[in-house]
Amino acid sequence: MTEKYKILGKYIRDMSSETPDIETYIFVKDRITKYQLGIDINSKPLKNKMVEINTTLKFTDREESKKKSHFEINFSTIIKINDEIKEKKDLERIILCDVQTEIYPDLEKTFLNVLHNSGYPNIKFDKKIDFENLYSQRLN
Repeated sequence: MTEKYKILGKYIRDMSSETPDIETYIFVKDRITKYQLGIDINSKPLKNKMVEINTTLKFTDREESKKKSHFEINFSTIIKINDEIKEKKDLERIILCDVQTEIYPDLEKTFLNVLHNSGYPNIKFDKKIDFENLYSQRLN
Protein backbone atom coordinates (compact mmCIF):
# COMPACT_ATOMS: atom_id res chain seq x y z
CA MET A 1 0.00 0.00 0.00
CA THR A 2 1.90 3.05 -1.21
CA GLU A 3 -0.91 5.58 -0.81
CA LYS A 4 -1.94 6.98 2.57
CA TYR A 5 -5.22 5.07 2.69
CA LYS A 6 -7.37 2.65 0.76
CA ILE A 7 -11.15 2.76 0.44
CA LEU A 8 -12.46 -0.67 1.42
CA GLY A 9 -16.14 0.13 0.92
CA LYS A 10 -18.68 2.91 0.57
CA TYR A 11 -22.43 2.86 0.82
CA ILE A 12 -25.52 4.94 1.52
CA ARG A 13 -26.16 4.53 5.22
CA ASP A 14 -29.35 6.58 5.29
CA MET A 15 -31.30 8.71 2.86
CA SER A 16 -34.34 10.90 3.35
CA SER A 17 -36.60 12.97 1.13
CA GLU A 18 -39.66 14.29 2.90
CA THR A 19 -42.38 16.51 1.45
CA PRO A 20 -45.46 16.07 3.66
CA ASP A 21 -48.23 17.14 1.25
CA ILE A 22 -49.08 18.73 -2.11
CA GLU A 23 -49.31 22.26 -0.64
CA THR A 24 -45.78 21.93 0.72
CA TYR A 25 -44.57 20.53 -2.61
CA ILE A 26 -45.98 23.51 -4.55
CA PHE A 27 -44.62 25.97 -1.96
CA VAL A 28 -41.16 24.36 -1.95
CA LYS A 29 -41.04 24.09 -5.76
CA ASP A 30 -41.21 27.91 -5.89
CA ARG A 31 -38.65 28.37 -3.08
CA ILE A 32 -36.21 25.55 -3.75
CA THR A 33 -33.59 28.00 -5.08
CA LYS A 34 -33.38 29.41 -1.53
CA TYR A 35 -32.39 26.00 -0.13
CA GLN A 36 -28.76 25.58 0.83
CA LEU A 37 -26.44 22.60 0.93
CA GLY A 38 -24.83 21.76 4.26
CA ILE A 39 -22.18 19.14 4.92
CA ASP A 40 -21.13 17.37 8.10
CA ILE A 41 -18.27 14.89 8.40
CA ASN A 42 -17.55 12.63 11.34
CA SER A 43 -15.53 9.49 11.81
CA LYS A 44 -14.92 6.67 14.21
CA PRO A 45 -11.94 4.36 14.48
CA LEU A 46 -12.43 0.66 13.84
CA LYS A 47 -10.00 -2.22 14.42
CA ASN A 48 -6.84 -2.82 12.38
CA LYS A 49 -6.16 0.78 11.28
CA MET A 50 -9.61 1.08 9.71
CA VAL A 51 -11.84 4.14 10.00
CA GLU A 52 -15.54 4.63 9.29
CA ILE A 53 -16.23 8.08 7.84
CA ASN A 54 -19.79 9.41 7.68
CA THR A 55 -20.45 12.30 5.32
CA THR A 56 -23.90 13.87 5.65
CA LEU A 57 -25.36 16.26 3.10
CA LYS A 58 -28.49 18.24 3.97
CA PHE A 59 -30.38 20.44 1.56
CA THR A 60 -32.53 22.77 3.66
CA ASP A 61 -34.36 26.06 3.73
CA ARG A 62 -32.59 28.21 6.31
CA GLU A 63 -35.52 30.63 6.60
CA GLU A 64 -38.32 30.01 9.08
CA SER A 65 -41.31 28.51 7.29
CA LYS A 66 -44.10 26.12 8.19
CA LYS A 67 -43.93 24.43 4.80
CA LYS A 68 -40.60 22.72 4.26
CA SER A 69 -39.20 19.70 2.55
CA HIS A 70 -36.31 17.80 4.06
CA PHE A 71 -33.53 16.22 2.00
CA GLU A 72 -30.61 14.37 3.57
CA ILE A 73 -28.13 11.66 2.71
CA ASN A 74 -25.63 9.98 5.01
CA PHE A 75 -22.82 8.30 3.10
CA SER A 76 -20.41 5.91 4.84
CA THR A 77 -16.90 5.20 3.67
CA ILE A 78 -14.67 2.57 5.26
CA ILE A 79 -10.95 3.16 4.80
CA LYS A 80 -7.77 1.40 5.87
CA ILE A 81 -4.98 3.74 6.91
CA ASN A 82 -1.41 3.02 5.79
CA ASP A 83 0.76 1.87 8.73
CA GLU A 84 3.16 4.78 8.12
CA ILE A 85 0.47 7.34 9.02
CA LYS A 86 1.07 8.14 12.70
CA GLU A 87 0.33 11.87 13.06
CA LYS A 88 -3.16 13.01 14.06
CA LYS A 89 -3.02 15.91 11.60
CA ASP A 90 -2.24 13.52 8.72
CA LEU A 91 -5.21 11.38 9.69
CA GLU A 92 -7.46 14.46 9.92
CA ARG A 93 -6.41 15.57 6.46
CA ILE A 94 -7.16 12.11 5.04
CA ILE A 95 -10.64 12.05 6.63
CA LEU A 96 -11.68 15.67 6.05
CA CYS A 97 -10.01 16.37 2.73
CA ASP A 98 -8.54 13.47 0.75
CA VAL A 99 -11.37 10.94 1.15
CA GLN A 100 -14.03 13.64 0.70
CA THR A 101 -12.46 14.87 -2.53
CA GLU A 102 -12.44 11.28 -3.81
CA ILE A 103 -16.01 10.31 -2.85
CA TYR A 104 -17.80 13.63 -3.38
CA PRO A 105 -18.53 13.36 -7.14
CA ASP A 106 -20.47 10.09 -6.57
CA LEU A 107 -22.13 11.41 -3.43
CA GLU A 108 -23.27 14.63 -5.16
CA LYS A 109 -24.59 12.71 -8.19
CA THR A 110 -26.54 10.32 -5.93
CA PHE A 111 -27.98 13.19 -3.87
CA LEU A 112 -29.00 15.15 -6.98
CA ASN A 113 -30.75 12.03 -8.30
CA VAL A 114 -32.74 11.86 -5.04
CA LEU A 115 -33.75 15.52 -5.41
CA HIS A 116 -34.66 15.10 -9.09
CA ASN A 117 -36.69 11.95 -8.37
CA SER A 118 -38.41 13.76 -5.49
CA GLY A 119 -40.02 16.15 -7.97
CA TYR A 120 -37.38 18.89 -8.22
CA PRO A 121 -35.74 18.14 -11.60
CA ASN A 122 -33.98 21.48 -12.11
CA ILE A 123 -31.84 21.44 -8.97
CA LYS A 124 -28.09 21.64 -9.33
CA PHE A 125 -25.35 22.67 -6.96
CA ASP A 126 -23.57 25.58 -8.58
CA LYS A 127 -20.67 25.75 -6.15
CA LYS A 128 -18.40 22.76 -5.96
CA ILE A 129 -17.18 22.02 -2.45
CA ASP A 130 -13.46 22.71 -2.18
CA PHE A 131 -12.39 20.34 0.59
CA GLU A 132 -8.79 21.51 0.28
CA ASN A 133 -9.86 25.09 1.03
CA LEU A 134 -12.25 24.08 3.84
CA TYR A 135 -9.49 22.05 5.46
CA SER A 136 -7.00 24.93 5.35
CA GLN A 137 -9.61 27.36 6.77
CA ARG A 138 -10.20 24.93 9.63
CA LEU A 139 -6.49 25.03 10.51
CA ASN A 140 -6.39 28.86 10.67
